[in-house]
Amino acid sequence: MRRFTGVMAALLMLTGAARADDAPRLPSLKLDPARVAVAGLSSGGYMATQVQMAYPEWFPAAAIVAAGPFGCAAGRLDLALSTCMKGVPAPDAAALAARAKERSAKGDIGALKHLAHGRVYLLHGKDDALVSPVVAEAGARFYEALREGDPALESLQVSDDGGRAFAHNLPVAAAGDDCDKSVSPYLGHCGFDAAGEIFARLFGKALRGANDSKGELRRFNQDAYRPDGADAFLAAEGYIYLPPDCMAGKRCGLLVAFHGCKQNADAVGEAFVKDAGFNRWADAYDVAVLYPQTRASTAPMNPQACWDWWGYSGEHYDSRQGVQLRWLIGAVQALGLRQ
Repeated sequence: MRRFTGVMAALLMLTGAARADDAPRLPSLKLDPARVAVAGLSSGGYMATQVQMAYPEWFPAAAIVAAGPFGCAAGRLDLALSTCMKGVPAPDAAALAARAKERSAKGDIGALKHLAHGRVYLLHGKDDALVSPVVAEAGARFYEALREGDPALESLQVSDDGGRAFAHNLPVAAAGDDCDKSVSPYLGHCGFDAAGEIFARLFGKALRGANDSKGELRRFNQDAYRPDGADAFLAAEGYIYLPPDCMAGKRCGLLVAFHGCKQNADAVGEAFVKDAGFNRWADAYDVAVLYPQTRASTAPMNPQACWDWWGYSGEHYDSRQGVQLRWLIGAVQALGLRQ
């Protein structure tokens, strides 16, 4: 029986490797570097702020849903579970902003001057019992502290949208009975189109109305972009949505959309990449949407397939040397993004 189990495990590993090899690489697009943004829910929200702070020259615009301030966990799981989720004690936004400035000066993260004309939209529900509203409010205070402490950042736009009634999920336009719950696939039918609001806040007015998505949702081989071959603790495959105009060779924007914990494709199938609402707005804005995917693991301990916002991938997880952050830069470069 033990031998059979080992053989089956090996076959599953080989099958997974074959499936990844079968998935194509990312397409090369004509991307407009002035229209690039990042968004995320929960651990994906923490990942979004890490991406923006590590590479503000690439990602000056960010939407952070149900997450707290950059650097909150400081590489400690105990802080992640207490201060950075429950808000006990509440995150010290001013101290975290001061620390971010120090890290920027050392080159650990990007030059904050690139946020001068940036946009940050912070969305969180009043009924969120998993990530306290106190934590999400600290996320807004963090960016405000950066802006207030540096005259060069006075044009940084910070929008704190915390007055809506929903639980720990991403609200979608359809109405239903799960808005006040946090249940898989964590898309709350609240009658509020969070994806549309995110696009409007980050990209401005739409080029046209949003209807049913007409583009293509494609799988791609994530392992092809491992930085220097290093394991980034991601799934073998990710997704990208391509609006019709992008596929036709027109100049497009780019949104990187990070799922939350237990919201990766292994856990919820294609619910997030198809039903979160981003794709139809992508058509309206001519913006491709990259959906990277994590994987669950026991070593390192990440059973819920969260993005790394506390250090399971290494001590440099939220810096320009972080393996998941370097993976992302390689992926967007493959798409054609240049600085």
